[in-house]
Amino acid sequence: MKHILLVAALLSATSVHSQSLDYPATRKTDQVDAYFDTAVADPYRWLEDDNSAETAAWVKAQNSVTERYLAALPQRQPVRKLYTELMDFERYGLPQRAGKRYFWTRNDGLQQHSVLYMADSLTGTPRVAIDPNLMSADGTVALSGIVPSPDGKLLAYGIAGAGSDWQSWKVRDLATGQDLADDLQWVKFTTAVWTKDGKGFFYGRYDAPAPGAKLTGVNVFQKLYYHRIGTPQSEDQLVAENREIKEWGFRPTVSSDGRWLLISVWRSTASKNGLMALPLPGGAYQGGTPRAITLDFGALYSPVDVVDNRLLVRTDEDAPRGRLVAMDLKGPPTWTTLVPEGPDAMTSASAIGGRLLLTYLNHASTLVRLHDAKGKRLRDIPLPGIGTASGFGGEWQDRETFFSYTSLTTPAEIHRLDLSTGKTTLFKRPKTAFNPDEFETRREFIASKDGTRVPIFIAARKGLVRDGRQPTLLYGYGGFNVSQTPGYSVTAATWMRMGGVYVLASLRGGGEYGADWHAAGTLLRKQNVFDDFIGAAEWLIANKITSPARLSIYGGSNGGLLVGAVTNQRPELFAAAVPAVGVMDMLRYHRFTIGWAWASDYGTSDDEAQFRALQAYSPLHNIRSGTHYPAVLVTTADHDDRVVPAHSFKYTAALQAAATGPAPKLIRIETKAGHGAGKPTAKIIEERGDVLAFLANALQLDVR
Repeated sequence: MKHILLVAALLSATSVHSQSLDYPATRKTDQVDAYFDTAVADPYRWLEDDNSAETAAWVKAQNSVTERYLAALPQRQPVRKLYTELMDFERYGLPQRAGKRYFWTRNDGLQQHSVLYMADSLTGTPRVAIDPNLMSADGTVALSGIVPSPDGKLLAYGIAGAGSDWQSWKVRDLATGQDLADDLQWVKFTTAVWTKDGKGFFYGRYDAPAPGAKLTGVNVFQKLYYHRIGTPQSEDQLVAENREIKEWGFRPTVSSDGRWLLISVWRSTASKNGLMALPLPGGAYQGGTPRAITLDFGALYSPVDVVDNRLLVRTDEDAPRGRLVAMDLKGPPTWTTLVPEGPDAMTSASAIGGRLLLTYLNHASTLVRLHDAKGKRLRDIPLPGIGTASGFGGEWQDRETFFSYTSLTTPAEIHRLDLSTGKTTLFKRPKTAFNPDEFETRREFIASKDGTRVPIFIAARKGLVRDGRQPTLLYGYGGFNVSQTPGYSVTAATWMRMGGVYVLASLRGGGEYGADWHAAGTLLRKQNVFDDFIGAAEWLIANKITSPARLSIYGGSNGGLLVGAVTNQRPELFAAAVPAVGVMDMLRYHRFTIGWAWASDYGTSDDEAQFRALQAYSPLHNIRSGTHYPAVLVTTADHDDRVVPAHSFKYTAALQAAATGPAPKLIRIETKAGHGAGKPTAKIIEERGDVLAFLANALQLDVR
């Protein structure tokens, strides 16, 4: 873009310290809670009430201050313009086949939501199956799931409003384009799974929440139902529940031959689950009680498929990096290893085209391997480079599958894999204003505080100068077995086009090296995650990529917790921090919506040892008055019912009340939005553009 000049320069009248900020007054109360022998003040408890007029007034006042600040930044409009330009490219979802039809999503660039198309072949003329952009004038209603029936004639689809996790599910006749009368409510943390006869589908739901508790009430006692097409929800058949253990939830799948319902039973976000199976004679649901395969919750048991009555499962039982096992459903309940544990972490397994297709992570980059039905390794599937491949869906009888490949500098491209030959062909490659040939990614390894080797990915314009002055954005997550692998994002691309260096850290707590790597960042060892992130920052400074005055950090959800914690622990390392939709009150997080399920990673304040650990790093409880903090922009949304916005509200109020120096401490609260899923394109551009403008200002990066 010739009209945008990107240079690093000292800003004058609009530097981070020059704007006079008058934060809204936040009322304090004398609320004090006793945790064992410790009294903990919680003066902003009233901000947990999302229904109160006082909270609404506080949100309005905070947004007013933040908007005035952001509107005065000279970077705001140039960054938003650049972000819009880079967002405006054609994007495709992975194709899937049902009956004689293919289905895939496509966004022409700046559509609020991707549209679902269907076609009779991969080269046929696509027709619109469902367009979520027609569901609301402001784009705040989004598709949350799309599942065609086995014959491809009906479409079960979920919709969510304003970013909430709550979904409604409906059924569309694809021949007429009209919805049937089916309408399912209070659906959450599930998808629809059809029986092979096409008569209906399995799904999970909760009881309706109490009045006023829709966005904050605790979600417990999920039940698994079977919905028969053409009948009211009140007649849905209960398939599985647990009336004694409120934490149980159910994730259904149906085998390729349609003869088995496989039910993963979860009771937290831990990668440990139970497994049950129920016969489906003739591919139809005929009632019955599911049989327990294992309910000890001692390991991961991820069902892959049933082939010739053999249940195939990916597990980390006695194999922290994963292995593939089989059990004869007609014989004794014993596992036989098909593919043993190897040096790399097994992250997914598919049974397709008479083959077993396995994906692995090698130092946080994807490897793909093809095995025969008995587990013998046949060949590796080549990938374009160090990046992330995902997809590989399908059934045992299929002869093709699709996967996406992406890297920090490569937008997601879609490939077709012929399972009989192992040959891959390109299906779709997006064209974007971001030129990957001008940028490069390198993988480095840093040493954490305890000496652990942690991979980081550094992406920047070619010819990176190591003079300690590069404006750098360090991103991390570090939790819930979620692997941080190199993938394209418009946020990272915009930052690089602005002249910045983008760094992705693959921290402990994720799944990059298997179950042990995940466990090393949980419970009483959660501090390891923060040490890894701090270690990455120190490495970037020591290796003269950047300096504290030019280093910023960013993370969302559990990554928001990460940013908040390390900002408290090492504020001198950073010029700016953006904790997005973060878990900031570690003593009360488990009292809202699905928060209780995170205890497997965090522990809870109900246990004394865990309370001590949580209190030691909880972002809300460790703000140090009298210490200069970096510029902080907290982001959240009023309809976030995953990590309720009270976390960010209370943290911001405490940060503004403390004496932490002149750098701004602001909160940006999106309205009619949630934790992130289903957010319309316009809101994404505005929010991420504001984040990058804020960071550019704090790092004294001029963008014109």
